[in-house]
Amino acid sequence: MTLLGLGTYRSRDVVTSAAIAAAAGCPLIDTAPAYGKGTHQAALAPILKEHPRVRIATKVGHMTTGQACAALVGGVLTEDEAATRHSIAPAYARHQVGMSRAELQRPMLDLVYLHNPDHHHNGDRQGLHARIREAFTALEEARTEGLLLGYGVATWSGFRDSAFTVPELACLAEEAAGGPRTGLAAVQLPVSMVQIDPIRHALAGTGPIIAARDAGWEVWGSAPLHGGELPARINDHLADYIATGTDPARAALLVAAATPGLTGVLLSTTNTNHWRQAAETVTGPRLSPLRLKDLCDLLQPVP
Repeated sequence: MTLLGLGTYRSRDVVTSAAIAAAAGCPLIDTAPAYGKGTHQAALAPILKEHPRVRIATKVGHMTTGQACAALVGGVLTEDEAATRHSIAPAYARHQVGMSRAELQRPMLDLVYLHNPDHHHNGDRQGLHARIREAFTALEEARTEGLLLGYGVATWSGFRDSAFTVPELACLAEEAAGGPRTGLAAVQLPVSMVQIDPIRHALAGTGPIIAARDAGWEVWGSAPLHGGELPARINDHLADYIATGTDPARAALLVAAATPGLTGVLLSTTNTNHWRQAAETVTGPRLSPLRLKDLCDLLQPVP
């Protein structure tokens, strides 16, 4: 069964979204230091305190201007990193883990992703992999200290652009940990009717989703509605083809949730009924692999 987690990237009212999701039994809330212009994590703290069983996933990488200035003054960020407002350097990773623990008021974070580690890598895979290894080393140290349970990689285009593969990430984690027992536990990537390649690959038993699942990691699909833009692109005829009598939003969720190997998908809403409907859609009967393959071929014909 695919799970429904709360994604907070585009949430305009994160407190309401989180309260609705947590009350409905949402298993995981996904956030990041830069979300909500740097306000989301602190805003989530009371909800997390009220619902201690809800897992929290946060990130290291992107930052607001204010966060960059503070880190620069604190000596954990270079001027170049501050200018790009992105860093996965070990010193910054340790700093951000500490800040996230304080803002979220969780002494131990459930999951910490490297957030788009391929940001500005400019095709230098060797250099990128070295930076990921160093960041993994910092996160392994934090795990040993009891500051986090696991870590992962959340990327928009890293797998698609071949910046890294799941086996390469696993190897880098083993090098960081000094052995096969690592804290690398999850990946997050976009999965939708717009980002169709991960679905097609998963159906064929290949690609990052299947590789991560086979490694025993969680695999979370982000942007199943493509930032809320997708339902408007789905006409009634296509929605009905996906599942008779369904509406465009639920049709899009059905496609993402049916992807083999996914642990769950991330969604945000401030409407209780919308969350209930989404949860019923995601956790309910799935599209068959044959129907999903037909949809992939329809949306992105194979030459």
